[in-house]
Amino acid sequence: MTEATQHGLAGIVLAGGRSRRMGQDKASLDWEGRPMVKVIAEAVGERCKPVLIAAPASSQAHDELGDDPELTWITDEQVGKGPLAGIVAALKAAKAADASAAFVCATDMPLLAPELIDELLGAMTSAPDVVIVHDGGRDHPLAGIYRVRALPALQAQLDSGDVLMTNALEAVTTYRVGVSDPAWLTNVDAPEDLHRLRAGA
Repeated sequence: MTEATQHGLAGIVLAGGRSRRMGQDKASLDWEGRPMVKVIAEAVGERCKPVLIAAPASSQAHDELGDDPELTWITDEQVGKGPLAGIVAALKAAKAADASAAFVCATDMPLLAPELIDELLGAMTSAPDVVIVHDGGRDHPLAGIYRVRALPALQAQLDSGDVLMTNALEAVTTYRVGVSDPAWLTNVDAPEDLHRLRAGA
């Protein structure tokens, strides 16, 4: 039994973004012959059960990949409310699956490795509601572990109309930690980011 299993850790991959700079849905981007979201879900699944893909039913990601039997979709998030809405919706599903916490990441992090989850778990004492990566002077709220007990505060933040992740993290007890390999946090926002990563792979 892994430490993640002992913690009852689910996985949440946020795939509801509009991908304006990329010009196409990032979840279905090809990475080493497979849709990027499947690559990330597989990495997350090495530590987390279940792995949930959060995106509105109207999103391009769900439209293109919603019938894939290997992916479990959570589609009841509020549209246009950013990643906070996806986190809240998926945390509810994680709670229903008897998970006590969930690792949350974005769908555009192709270099993510299970060891990132291990390092976050190492900082998950009983005190924090959320543990996120802080690297190079900035927070990475979409690389963190969120306890199910944070749901009421996060839901209240969402209901207030303030959907900024920075403010949501202030509404709960948040720990910030560094990780040993910053490459795990690499994301692809634009076509040139993807080309650069492919060239270096």
